[in-house]
Amino acid sequence: MNKLPFGKKNYQRMVIGLVIVALGFTIMALDKEPHGFGFMGLTLGPLIVLAGFITEIFAILHVPKEN
Repeated sequence: MNKLPFGKKNYQRMVIGLVIVALGFTIMALDKEPHGFGFMGLTLGPLIVLAGFITEIFAILHVPKEN
């Protein structure tokens, strides 16, 4: 039987990270200021995208405990 490179929790965290990144980009796109220079486009959205990338890194580097 082929063993997957990551555990179930790793894949769940990766999907959560991708959703967070997509949410951040959506928030940046929803900014009503010209060229996205408002609070949502310059501060809130990038912070959420950064949180998503940190979640992705954590999901990749996390080693599941073996039973």
